[in-house]
Amino acid sequence: MQQRILTSELAAHVGQRVQLKGWLHKLRAHGEVNFLVLRDRKGLAQAVMSPQELEPLHGILAESIIEISGLVVAESQAPSGYELHEVEVTVINAVTEPTPLELNKKHIKSSLPTFLTHAVIGHRHVYHRAVLKVSAGVMQAFRAILTEQDFTEVQTPKLVGSATEGGAEVYAVEHFGQMAYLAQSPQFYKQIMVGIFERVFEVGPVFRAEKHATTRHTNEYVSLDVEFGFIENHFTVMEMVTKVVGGILRHLQACYADELGLLEVVMPSAVVDEQTRAFPYINFREAQQLVTERYGVTDAIGAPDLTPEHERLLGQWAKETYGSDFLFVVGYPMVKRPFYTHPNPSDPTVSNSFDLLFRGTELITGGQRLHQYVDYLAAAERFGYDPEKFTSYFEAFKYGMPPHGGFAIGLERFVMQLIQLDNIRWASLFPRDIHRLTP
Repeated sequence: MQQRILTSELAAHVGQRVQLKGWLHKLRAHGEVNFLVLRDRKGLAQAVMSPQELEPLHGILAESIIEISGLVVAESQAPSGYELHEVEVTVINAVTEPTPLELNKKHIKSSLPTFLTHAVIGHRHVYHRAVLKVSAGVMQAFRAILTEQDFTEVQTPKLVGSATEGGAEVYAVEHFGQMAYLAQSPQFYKQIMVGIFERVFEVGPVFRAEKHATTRHTNEYVSLDVEFGFIENHFTVMEMVTKVVGGILRHLQACYADELGLLEVVMPSAVVDEQTRAFPYINFREAQQLVTERYGVTDAIGAPDLTPEHERLLGQWAKETYGSDFLFVVGYPMVKRPFYTHPNPSDPTVSNSFDLLFRGTELITGGQRLHQYVDYLAAAERFGYDPEKFTSYFEAFKYGMPPHGGFAIGLERFVMQLIQLDNIRWASLFPRDIHRLTP
């Protein structure tokens, strides 16, 4: 019995008979000479068939599961540079209704809502499948880079007893007569784990019950979290961010070149400052001054945060000034940072924190955390939090925690900015937002 090979392996079998299995991607019947395109997990392969060889396909439609065997012939016009002749076809699972989306076109011509409604089929398209492959590559590289840096991967609870970030943007759930929440982030637990492993990371879902409907937010997304101890300050964390992001980009170029080519990805420029060993940075107040004076923005100075438009202009400035698609903004006001953020020792109104902008959009938030038990008690009082709700969290600091910090990357937003998609939902498998809970 012939062993199945994949479409990517045809070059090694020229002049031999092989067996392929996959989906009927396209069938072009022209009479005496007909063309069948099969799709498997690695790509496309073309078979040239006579009318007699087509007979088993009578009455079936695209996406039927088929098995074909034939002689491998080099052909530059074929999708992979090779095609099958003298073909035999077996139908494994016949499809008899047209698919809700056309998968055999270069691009799916549908609106985003229509695509999302039929995403279980739409993600089969080679373009959208490539987006998900790149996403998988980002997670793969993230894990490998941090493991090489002696980080330990952890999986923290997603059902928690208190809101991590504070505020009202939490999903409350009933838990056997108690109030619980879906985790907004693994922040508390990854800090606790620094006291065990020193260096930890996590890849997992987080939940934000924010009533937004923007192109760069969803209510559930995959967060790539890092936390580590014995840092000097937030610049130590920024250096680690730069190592991780740069390593991810190199991994994608080395291992996902086919997908990047199919998606026509323009790889970002990742300039590293020799002194900080990190991407270029600008102070928050200086950033506000810059967008005001250089771009005529009227609402920046005095505001406690940057707007998406401010970020876009800063991204433009970083590209013009440094040739960099990445820019750190450091020193955000403490009033806009979570209670566990470490203040700047020389100016307690300013935080030892940062955002990383990627092509003018916030990608990462991170910084140095408080590590003294007394500071957490004071911060809880200042923010009006009940310390009893954070007993387990605070216990980690009561018994010795090193200076530490970390960051989190939103996976889907990273992929969106890398591929330059116009909506984060194109980079999500099955996005959850205020309008959608299915599929």
